Amino acid sequence: MLLAIDVGNTNAKFAVFRDSEALARWRIATDDRRTADEYMVWLDQLLRLEGLDRGEIDAVIISTVVPRALHNLQLLADKYFGVEALVAGRPPVSWGIALKVDEPQSVGADRACNAISAQAIAPGTDKLVISFGTATTFDHIGAGGEYLGGIIAPGVNLSLEALVNAAAKLPRIAIEAPASDSVIGRTTESQMLIGVYWGYVAMIEGLMARMKAEIDRPLTVIATGGLAALFQEQAHLFDRVEPDLTLNGLMHLYNQRGSSR
Repeated sequence: MLLAIDVGNTNAKFAVFRDSEALARWRIATDDRRTADEYMVWLDQLLRLEGLDRGEIDAVIISTVVPRALHNLQLLADKYFGVEALVAGRPPVSWGIALKVDEPQSVGADRACNAISAQAIAPGTDKLVISFGTATTFDHIGAGGEYLGGIIAPGVNLSLEALVNAAAKLPRIAIEAPASDSVIGRTTESQMLIGVYWGYVAMIEGLMARMKAEIDRPLTVIATGGLAALFQEQAHLFDRVEPDLTLNGLMHLYNQRGSSR
């Protein structure tokens, strides 16, 4: 079995795969100080709850945008699973896709994994992957799976946090879809929720329209990330919602490692 680990700025996601089947998935808050032992105490309990034997895990693959978290995860693989962790984007699991941008070395591991996973979902057509995480990213993947660039915008939580921190009288609110389609709020909380939610919908619509006009080819639009479900009701925005696109990309990368370039 394969243990795939994706470390984002906010959460670290773990999944166990047998071949291409996901047997279980979990997430934990990202903390680059968390030790291998702490990871294992948490992970061991979850494996048992799912009826999985950690002795069957014979491979570990990691992608991370938090470099300082990597060492302890590599130690986790070595100490508790007896394997050397593979790191996405490094031999023998180089990306195997063309990164057709001016600075390919700066493409985040999560975005490259998303491109691999999106290609598996919709081969032969251009893709637009919108990932809702700490940042909201828009990525264009070509019909042949090549990564062609994109957009980085502040994430939903980041924008709301900045608003609350900068305005002393504004309360902290939970992010959710507003109860109505009205964009005229009658309380401070409803006005904030409208601004964040419908403001993001408008941003997505606007940036998608501009990207589609520039690409000028049919696009399959895939949403992913922890907050993708927040916008799932806006069915006109996306063709598919795939919350675990990055983890699935790691699985594909591992399975295809023999042919990676």
